[in-house]
Amino acid sequence: MPFLTSLFFGFTPMFLFAYILYWTDRYEREPKILLGAVFFWGVAIAAGGAYIVNTALGMGIYIFTGSEIATDFTTATLIAPVVEESLKGLAVLIVFLVFRREFDSIIDGIVYAGIVALGFAATENTLYIYRGFQDNSWQGLWFLVFVRVILVGWQHPFYTAFTGIGLAITRLRRSGCVKYLAPLIGFGTAMFMHAFHNGLASTLNGIGGLAFGSFLDWTGWFFMFLFILWAVSKDRNLLKKHLKEEYQLELITAPQYHTAVSAWKQTSARMRALSSGKYKSTKRFYQVCGELAHKKEQLETVGDANLSVIEAYRAELVELKGKALS
Repeated sequence: MPFLTSLFFGFTPMFLFAYILYWTDRYEREPKILLGAVFFWGVAIAAGGAYIVNTALGMGIYIFTGSEIATDFTTATLIAPVVEESLKGLAVLIVFLVFRREFDSIIDGIVYAGIVALGFAATENTLYIYRGFQDNSWQGLWFLVFVRVILVGWQHPFYTAFTGIGLAITRLRRSGCVKYLAPLIGFGTAMFMHAFHNGLASTLNGIGGLAFGSFLDWTGWFFMFLFILWAVSKDRNLLKKHLKEEYQLELITAPQYHTAVSAWKQTSARMRALSSGKYKSTKRFYQVCGELAHKKEQLETVGDANLSVIEAYRAELVELKGKALS
């Protein structure tokens, strides 16, 4: 029963957080099968690999120093941030390289990075929560649920988001130093933030230390939230800019244009489509609007979008035009 409880509180909140991240991508959502794959990568490959490597390197440090304190601090602040951010970031890099067509914006980078990190956190949280039971029975378990889910539940997505942002900036640049430096800066920031958090957690003690550390964590999350709001607004402006041509060519209607550039109107249209039997076509119509706008932006800014893909999306819009609610 304690392990099942740990498993439930390790995974269920992370599924909820993953849905929240998925929901933030308001205008051009990522394929669920790909998101499921990166979540599984975090659960099994990143978490499993990190456990093995962290343990092996930690044992090496202990053999060298003979000090448990030095081993714990070095593992937490130097080894874990590098190993864990590398393994989580590798999944984002694979999406960036192999599924480049699905990696279209800053929000996409945050979503892929955040969801692989939530998979990692689900496994890690399960282990920590169960250890809480082993150390201090049910009181220890519930305390670790509070710490791992409420206090630091968004930490891993916060770190790895910087890797996703760095790769997204590279995706959206044609050339220049920024194109090549952004992934390194993003990955370096992810490791630094991870190391900074772990270093504080290793040195601060008691309720006061926990409160101060949580305040810093939540401050970081707050600014990341503001950044996400900016990125969503940027996507909205992108749709407003690039779908005007489709409206002028009468590929979409005026009401459909105004719905496409409004997250709330899209949600309303989908809700009404549920009762009219047009949900699938309505959902696909606005997904194609988002995909088309991003491809047109890429063609304009970096020149790597395929014109045949743009024309295929336009043809699909024409096909769905009479079936989608606005």
